[in-house]
Parts: sequence; C-alpha cells; structure tokens
Amino acid sequence: MNPIAKRSARRRTMVAAALVLIVLAGFVVRLIDIQVVHADDHIADSQRTGNMTGSEKLWGTRGTIVDADGVVLASSTMRYDLAIDPALVGDIERTREDGTEYTQTWDEQADLIAQVSGTSADEIKRIVADTLEADPDARWAQLAKNLSTAQYQALRELELPYLVYDPKPSRTYPNGAVAGNLIGFESNDGDPLAGIELAQDSCLEAKDGEVTFAKGGADGIRIPGSEQVTPAVDGGQVQLTLDSDLQWYMEQMIAEETQNQRAVAGTVTVVDVQTGQIRAAAQYPSMDPNDVLASDPTYRGSLIFGTVFEPGSTFKPITAAMLLEEGVATPLSTTTAAGWEQFPNGARVGDSFQHPTYTYTLAGALIDSSNVALSKFGELLPDEKRYEWLKRFGIGGGAVVGFPGEENGWIRPASEWDNQTHYATTFGQAFTATIPQVVSAYQTIANGGVRVPLSLIESCTSPDGELTTMDPGEPERILSEDTAEDVRLMLENVGFQGPVAEQIKVPGYSIAAKTGTAQKTDGNGRYKSGIYFTSIVGFAPAEDPQYVVMITLDEPKRVTSSAATAPALQKAMEYVLKDQRVLPGASEPETKLPKFK
Repeated sequence: MNPIAKRSARRRTMVAAALVLIVLAGFVVRLIDIQVVHADDHIADSQRTGNMTGSEKLWGTRGTIVDADGVVLASSTMRYDLAIDPALVGDIERTREDGTEYTQTWDEQADLIAQVSGTSADEIKRIVADTLEADPDARWAQLAKNLSTAQYQALRELELPYLVYDPKPSRTYPNGAVAGNLIGFESNDGDPLAGIELAQDSCLEAKDGEVTFAKGGADGIRIPGSEQVTPAVDGGQVQLTLDSDLQWYMEQMIAEETQNQRAVAGTVTVVDVQTGQIRAAAQYPSMDPNDVLASDPTYRGSLIFGTVFEPGSTFKPITAAMLLEEGVATPLSTTTAAGWEQFPNGARVGDSFQHPTYTYTLAGALIDSSNVALSKFGELLPDEKRYEWLKRFGIGGGAVVGFPGEENGWIRPASEWDNQTHYATTFGQAFTATIPQVVSAYQTIANGGVRVPLSLIESCTSPDGELTTMDPGEPERILSEDTAEDVRLMLENVGFQGPVAEQIKVPGYSIAAKTGTAQKTDGNGRYKSGIYFTSIVGFAPAEDPQYVVMITLDEPKRVTSSAATAPALQKAMEYVLKDQRVLPGASEPETKLPKFK
C-alpha cells in the first residue's frame, strides 16, 4: 500500500475511534448523571411509581411509666402476627445431626406450628386449604395474631420458609391492676385512650421510622447500597409520685373493706403533706389494663378524679377555719343547739342524732358533728364571705391535678343561695366537691395553712436523657399558722373524742380526722332515702402531720353512716405510718378541748 493510502486508512481509523470514544463518553456521562448526580431524584421517582422500590417500617418504642422508685408500671414489647405463604407449603427434605436425610411432611410441620402458635394443626391446614381453594395463586393467609417474642423465636427455629412475621409494638403492664385506673390503656391500634397514657402522650409517644430501598425488577431482590433510612424515635419515660407497694396494699385493703360494707365502690387516697405528692390512689372495683374488656366500663377510669359529691361533714372544719381566720370565733366560742331546729327564715336543720339543747363550743360542734351548731356558727359570717372562703379552698375552682376526666365540682354564687342553702353550706351540703379537693383542703390545714398543689406526675425523661420536672404550681398560704394550728388541734380532738375514735386508733400515734355522710340525689334534685356517699379524711401524726388519708365508700349497706369508713382509715393510716417509717409520738392530744360550756 502506497504512503498516501496508508495515511488515509489511519485517518479513517482515528475518526472511527474518536466517534466511538465520544459515544462511550456520552454513555458514561449519562450513567454518572443517572446513578450519581440525580440518583436521589430517580429513586424518588421510583418510589412514587412504586415499581422499583420497597420499604420496611422501623418501629419506635413507646416510653415507660414508672413509680417514684423506678418500678415499671407500663412498658412496650414487640408482638408478632403470624402469616403463611400457601404456595410454598409442602414436604421438606431435612438432614439430621448424624447426616442422615429424612422428609418432614406438611402434617408434621403443621403440628410443630400448632404447638407454638396456639392455633390447632387442623385449623392451620384448613386455613391453607381454604385460601388455595379461593385463589390458587394466593401468597398470604393469617394464622395467628399477637404472638410473644418467645413464640416468634420458637417459630423461627423451625426453619419453615413459608412463615411470615409481622412485628408490632404492644403495651404491657407488668403489675397488672396495680394503679391500672391511673395508668390507663390504649386502643388496639396503639392510640392512648385514658389515664396517664393519654395525659402524658406527648412524653411517651414514639415516632416510627422507615427504610426505603431499590429492588431488582425481575427478582425483587434489594439492591445493596440503595437504602435510605429515616430512624425511629423512641418515647420518653414518665415518673409518677406513686409508691407501687403502697398502692398495692391500698388496693387490697379497699377491695376488702368495700366488700365487707357491701358498698358499690370504694377509694383510698394518700398524700404527702409537705410535698402534695399523691403516694397512693386506689379504688375498687379496679381495672387491669392488660385486659380492659374484662372490667365494667363504669370503673375503667379513676373514681378518685371522676367522682363528685357533697362533702358533708368533712367540710365542717373548713367552716371553722374561716370563722377563726376572720376573727369572729375561737375553738371555745359557744352556741346553743338542739337536735333539730327550724330557723327564722323557715329553713330546717337537724343533727344525725337526737339530743337536748346543748351549749356547744366550736370544737364540740366538730366533735359531735352538729349541723345545727355549725349552722348557727356559720351565721357569724355573711354568705358572700363564706362563698369566697369556699372558693379559696378549691370548691368550684376546677380540676386539682389535671387528670383526664377529672371533675370540677360546683357551687352557686352566694347571691343565688336560698334559705336552706344559707345554712346547708356550713355543713358541707348544697355544693359538690371532688376527692382531690377535699384532700387538698386537709393538706392545707395539716401543712400549717399553706396549700401545696397536689401532684401525680414527677417528671418526663426524654430518650436522650433530658429531664423535665413537672411543676404543679406554687405553694399558697390560705390560712395563718395560728388558725391552721387551732383547726389542727380541733381535728385531733375529733379523732380522740369523736364517735369513731376507738375505731381509728393507731397505737403510738394521734390521729386527726373527720367523717362525712353525704346524701345522694335521685337526679331530680331530691335526696334518696337511706342512700349515702360516706367518707372520712384525716392526717397523722396529728402533732406533726406527715400524711393525709381519705377513704370513701359509695352506698355502704352494712353500716350506712360514715362510721363504715372508719376501719379502712385505721388500716390505711397504720400501714402508711409504719411503711414510711414515721416515728411514733403522742397517742392523744396535748390539749383536750371541751365539747360543752
């Protein structure tokens, strides 16, 4: 070949090679653009169309609820729904440990699944057969729901390729019914419905994450390196003020006493005087949040926070407190009172027992719980002033703790009081209160006149360890120290000289206490005959109060008066004082106040 022809051939080869390189470069550039530069956009496109991607949910763990000492009252665990791929069912060739081979039949496999899942072998085989009969190409059928982690692990060890597991977080309550009515519960879908679960959902709530990935079009296999992860965020921990051991005892005790007195329901509340922390809040009937449907819907919430009633005689010390604070009476001030009287305005008031006309001291009126005497003492203050004091003690002032479903109680303005209400409000009728409101009033007296807001939630700790202490509010002085001391001494004398004094005795301690017997209405504004809501509230040691305890019994039938609650107060107070290692002291008042003059 001559030189000119050679040069022409090389030129053509170089041009062809250059064209090939240009084309290859274009492909490389386009490949880089697809797989690197705009990879995220293309993955997003595939996710939108759903034909080249897959995803898996990453479950967040809902936070725990613990008592004051860290004992777990509510936590989350993983449960599993079990399904089967009917298309893969059949005999499986297995190899024993000694190397010999054998055939594991479908019947044998069904028996093994049944032993773990709780679904019978016949039912498992029926589910598979019916599914394939309905759709020969079916690839999914449900076998069982809500299996435990232990069951899941046992099924995995069977090495059956057609079993499919769908993990789901589930709430569990290790202590069962202990504080169940306070803890609350969730729906089947994991939505909080009641109690602390609902009130503290913002702290407890977990946020689920997700893994998305690209997969091969033909085989559906996940493509390595294509994962995009949105991590799950676990919930925080809620710490309560409750003592779970104390709570357990109170639940057993109030259940026994409610049944002994053949009452409809009963409650016991224990509060630390100095901190206002609720240490126990028990009721009967109760609810186990592990099995909500087993309980009567009426008793799935908290009776302590959801009950309103006329406090009755338990609020007579509040009348005494306002009289003392306003300077119109002393513990030894006197008035005459018969067992039943009609007042000049036409109102009629009677005591719970018949007696001749006595010259009662204010202390004696409390000791004997005389409605007539308190009515006369109450007239020393105008209605508007007494209304202001009742409001100051929390009556009609709204929820005390902010618990879900907590009632408020009510009281009409003084301008709307009729002739009977003018007197009835002096002895705890014609208005309603809640258990926390009554307990708060006694906490104020026991704490030297300073009200410390009651609290049930101590703190929330986030997953990253950040502690947020709950602020129930600032303490507030309601009574002077002198007034609080006088009322405390009168209540101590009620506990020592009153009708139930012998029943509430705790050796080594002096108990300040007052009973209350509230009539119940029929819904039409009339009182039911012989039907009562009974209560007793007290604090101890009387000379240095540490704990307030309140007992209620709804419609007791064995003893219908407030005396029905006395044995429960004695048991509760004795246990609290000893359990909390409160040192014993005086067993009776240092100053014994006279009832009569």
